[in-house]
Amino acid sequence: MAFIRSRKRATGEHVHRGAWRDRGVRTGPEQGEDFDDEESAKRFRDLVNGHGQQWPPGWVQGKGFVDEEEEEAPGIPAEDLFPAYAERYIGLLTGVQDGTRSNYRKMLATHLVPWFKELSVRQGPGGIGQDQISSWVNDLQTGRPGPHHPPQAKRRALAPKTIRNLHGLLYGVLQAAVIAEPPLRSTNPCVHTRLPEDEHTADEQVFLEREEFAILRSHVHADSVDLVDALAATGLRWSEMAALQPRDLTLHGSRPMLRVQRAWKRIDGGKTLGAPKTKRSRRTLVLSPYLVLLFKRNCAGKQPNDFVFTAPEGGAWDSGGFYHARWKTALTRAAHDGLTKRPRIHDLRHTHASWLIAKKVPLPGIQARLGHESITTTVDRYGHLLAMLDDEIIEAIEWSMNPMAA
Repeated sequence: MAFIRSRKRATGEHVHRGAWRDRGVRTGPEQGEDFDDEESAKRFRDLVNGHGQQWPPGWVQGKGFVDEEEEEAPGIPAEDLFPAYAERYIGLLTGVQDGTRSNYRKMLATHLVPWFKELSVRQGPGGIGQDQISSWVNDLQTGRPGPHHPPQAKRRALAPKTIRNLHGLLYGVLQAAVIAEPPLRSTNPCVHTRLPEDEHTADEQVFLEREEFAILRSHVHADSVDLVDALAATGLRWSEMAALQPRDLTLHGSRPMLRVQRAWKRIDGGKTLGAPKTKRSRRTLVLSPYLVLLFKRNCAGKQPNDFVFTAPEGGAWDSGGFYHARWKTALTRAAHDGLTKRPRIHDLRHTHASWLIAKKVPLPGIQARLGHESITTTVDRYGHLLAMLDDEIIEAIEWSMNPMAA
């Protein structure tokens, strides 16, 4: 992502440089433009991000937007070209967290700009229409690069759910053009797009039986067993567990507890600590005696603001680093030991829910423990597991219909 680098001239004046690596490639040559004021540098940075880490169309280094360059897109103001308009739309969104805004920008640069880079959000010639959107969806589904990808670019086919999310972002951008004052278009061409259906959503979740978890656990590196146990026994998201600190735990008294108060967020390619995912994600969990001992062991000698679980080199575990250094190896060894399932780290959260359902914990209790914003989410994800309770349901109905039953 583009960034701002400020320095002081020999004259005492400051210069602010909007810089980036060409096309966002880490090894690509650095590009940049200098500005006397930081606000101009920030606006330029946002344009670069909106154009896939490339010079904005119509921009000449050292001069800015010039009429001669705009001849490449006749009649289309630079600010109405899709990349710049979409970047402005994302920047002005309200009610979203910084991590969400950062993810939208990544989606824009990776999955939209290479198709719509030279098109306008305005309706009419040179604007985005239904045909362009249909071609884009087909390319995403088959893994074909866009017309503005590098010649040797390789892409993979995207899942239907991912395509729906991307289409939702495109819809939002074009809808902003519909309701603009004055309007840039009268209709939103996304309305009539037929999107691929996801027939395997339920199959994406993996639930481990206790015996299956024991096989996997036996192959986890010794320095990570407690972390894996804590994930399975609490149902915390990875971002929540990796951010856990001793001050979040009450390990003495009649009711030991864990408070979820923060989580890791990914913003502009980096990580930062922030509030949990939703309001209900800020929650309190009761701890079993097993977890109390586990957390006491991992908090020993640590300061209140230290992390409970740390990587071998120190600092909080990163999900990617943990996956490659610990999880992937454990899965491979467990497969050789007879484990037929290949769970993700997040599937420990699903597994935790399935264990609670198996022990007849009511769904509202599971909703509160997992921090779901709505009971509907809990039912949609785990309702099919309630078949485990069929015998209890039948017994309850028989009891209610028989006044003579004890």
